[in-house]
Amino acid sequence: MIRTKILLAASSALALSACGDANLGSPFYQEAGAFIDEGAFGNPTMNNTQIQNGDKSFAESLNARFAEAVPTMVNFAFDSATLDGDARAVLMEQANFIRQFPEARFRVFGHTDAVGSDAYNKQLGLRRARAVVNFLASQGVSRSRLEAMVSFGETRPLIVTGDRERRNRRTVTQVSGFVKNHPTVLNGKYASIIWREYVGSATEATPDSGGGLTAIASQS
Repeated sequence: MIRTKILLAASSALALSACGDANLGSPFYQEAGAFIDEGAFGNPTMNNTQIQNGDKSFAESLNARFAEAVPTMVNFAFDSATLDGDARAVLMEQANFIRQFPEARFRVFGHTDAVGSDAYNKQLGLRRARAVVNFLASQGVSRSRLEAMVSFGETRPLIVTGDRERRNRRTVTQVSGFVKNHPTVLNGKYASIIWREYVGSATEATPDSGGGLTAIASQS
């Protein structure tokens, strides 16, 4: 009987020890502040403060957000400025984002691979940028907010090679600034855009036949 009690106690101690080892990495079992903050806490406040005191450009912030939300780049076939199905799908995503920010201007940069002369590739890159601008305009984006004035030609490859490279045959869309004298230009008042998006994405709840609520997407 005594031997049985000793074995049970030993088993319990081993189980507790194993449980303790499994929880060593949990903040619950360590003193407050033992885990280093990863940097996310306080970032929204810091971002607004930097924009309002001029340490950070809102265009820069919006461009980073644009790059996180949608693909900013489309690719082309060799010696072509024609948009294929994949490119059009990406540009429809871009257009959906751009329409949410009528105060922002966007610039499209055209690129090529290294095959061909510098002069020809510069013109080809510009044709690609203009093709993107035309498509975005067809999706309801005002041409006054789009620029296809700059072509880097073959001078900024993603993949450094003298051969044909599809990844280098691309356009990149970026935020370039704001429409002059637009009534909703923010001057650092970032919350108003967040509020506008929040309202635009809201859903309306209506009673269903069972007495519950059914969400209906807002029409905007």
